[in-house]
Amino acid sequence: MSAGPGLWDWVASTAHVAGACAAITVAVSIWGQRERYSGAGKAIVAALAMTALWCLAVVVEGELSLVAQGLLGLRNLSYLWAIYAMFASDGRHTSLTEVGPVVAALCLVDILVPTVQFIEHRINPALLNEVELYQLNIMLAMLGVVGSLVLVHNLYASASSTGRQMLRWPALALAAVWVFELNLYTVAYLAKHWPVELASLHGLLDVGFAGILALGAAKGRETLRLKPSRTVTFQSISLIVIGLYFVAMIAIARWLASAGGELGRWWQFSFLIAAISAAALLLPSRRMRGWMRVMFTKHFFKHRYEYREEWLRFARTIGGQGRDAAPLHQRAVQAMADITDSPAGLLLTPDDTGEMVLAARWQWPTADVPAQALGLATAHFLAASDHIVDLDTVRSHAGADIAIPEWLREESRAWAVVPLQHNGRLVGAVILARPPQDRKLDWEDFDLLRVVAQQIGTYLAEHQGQQALAEAARFDEFHRRIAFVMHDIKNLSSQLSLLARNAERHAENPDFRADMLVTLRNSADKLNHLVARLSRYGTSAGDKAEPVEVGALARQLAETFRVRHNVQVIERDPCTIAGQSHSIEQVLTHLIQNAVDASAPDMPVFVSIAGDGLYGRIEIVDSGHGMAPEFVRNRLFKPFDSSKPGGFGIGAYEARELVRAMHGRLDVESREGIGTRFIVRLPLASAAEILKTMDNDQKVA
Repeated sequence: MSAGPGLWDWVASTAHVAGACAAITVAVSIWGQRERYSGAGKAIVAALAMTALWCLAVVVEGELSLVAQGLLGLRNLSYLWAIYAMFASDGRHTSLTEVGPVVAALCLVDILVPTVQFIEHRINPALLNEVELYQLNIMLAMLGVVGSLVLVHNLYASASSTGRQMLRWPALALAAVWVFELNLYTVAYLAKHWPVELASLHGLLDVGFAGILALGAAKGRETLRLKPSRTVTFQSISLIVIGLYFVAMIAIARWLASAGGELGRWWQFSFLIAAISAAALLLPSRRMRGWMRVMFTKHFFKHRYEYREEWLRFARTIGGQGRDAAPLHQRAVQAMADITDSPAGLLLTPDDTGEMVLAARWQWPTADVPAQALGLATAHFLAASDHIVDLDTVRSHAGADIAIPEWLREESRAWAVVPLQHNGRLVGAVILARPPQDRKLDWEDFDLLRVVAQQIGTYLAEHQGQQALAEAARFDEFHRRIAFVMHDIKNLSSQLSLLARNAERHAENPDFRADMLVTLRNSADKLNHLVARLSRYGTSAGDKAEPVEVGALARQLAETFRVRHNVQVIERDPCTIAGQSHSIEQVLTHLIQNAVDASAPDMPVFVSIAGDGLYGRIEIVDSGHGMAPEFVRNRLFKPFDSSKPGGFGIGAYEARELVRAMHGRLDVESREGIGTRFIVRLPLASAAEILKTMDNDQKVA
């Protein structure tokens, strides 16, 4: 039993009266706080007022009357005014010049619809019942509604985050009205008559329109958001899509029936059978539903992860510092496990053969990992595909083509394998434990884990590079020490060779034999010291400082050089240096030897010793050929660069490094053809503590 026309007239009158009351009430309440809408308040109030007036005309004159249709056009114009005012609230109307013509075109359509109806009524009222003219009017109305929906969508989509807080509720209210009217006009067009039952509910939508605007004007509206669950929203959207599919199917079938001529019914029912069969095949498909779910989730829902928070937490974990910080490999596992709430994890890295072996555990001591955790086949698969392996899928035999070892299949806590790549090279893999709230990995997990895996792979590759550099630096240090030792051995060898030649001529001289014994003893001591330095495998910076009388040490060295060259010591002030005796001796030996090599046999070398404030100043001066400024700047202190035939080129470099290790300074002054002055400044023993305190204060500051 169907409801009669009188019932629907009563429903339409009641609904539109309610819509008029709601619109007037909300318009009056918004007028006092219209500044909330940033310049669009007056336009919104005008839209509410025109809505109330149109509802009143529908109650009094009927929805299809010329008065109601004219007021409907004015209502639509007020809606467009509201849209443009909201669009202009942040100045976008000046930067996007195409908005004005679009609004003008929509205004023309809204004016054209009642104008055409008025002209038809004036010519012949019966024309309004003609199907062709009726559908023309409906098509014009649909064109205006679709254009308005596109405009309100662009208004909201192009707004800033701050502007959306103001636009959210008005845009939703206008979109709700136009979506309803789009469906109303679509049904009216397909049915070829006005759907009285559906149109009678328009007033209820106007109540909702006013209610949404009132909700947007209320305090605290920024925090009020509709957040249905993903399941409910997905099912609702699925129902809408199915409904639209069947509406489109019926519309096409009717068009085929009317346009197909004698074969129209054949075309019509053939299409219906094909469409229903396609729907029956596609809709129950798990793959189709899964694809739809992923597409809707990606483009319509807020993501599961707060990416900013996740990235900040990742940075804090991977960059952990301090004494209690875990090693990098454990931090890498923890940083990835925290993302998926995994309670534990393992890190596997490739060995020399390319097989994956255990490198670190994080909170997973019970995992029984074999020596060869992943074979070459699995490693090649992870490197080639960069594929995150869902182990539950592998266990269900859906991923039987993936070469996952048996121990990993049997480990029930193992949840996923995430490869770590850097520049196309597999640098590791993380095995994540199953989270407390067991769930299936989805596309959002895969996307975020891939990004994090790339970053962790970069960190691990850089860490490996730093370890290789550190190892190379240790070898370099060892080679440098060997070079220094060879340099010192070369000097001792020259000294012993000279001693041997002089022994052939002066072996019968008692004084020479006494000097020879002293020289041999000194040479033996130096060799023992060289062996001790080599065994320590490091610089002398770690040796403990001791008081050293520089004058006595310089005189002793001058006596050693006496048989080869005239070296004179000028001690202006007594200086006791804080350093290592063997290091100071080595520095002076290098510098005196260089001065002797650069001087003519009859030109003496002077060693001057004096105080210089808190430092002792030692100068080695020669009158040799000197050095060019470019040589001093670019080559003098460069190791393994020597101007002497057969020289090692590390004497001056080692002397400077030894002086620096004792918290001193080595300077050089030289002029070609005149000579060279090396100046060594080392802290006095009496001032060592003062200088150390000053140095610590500077570091703290």
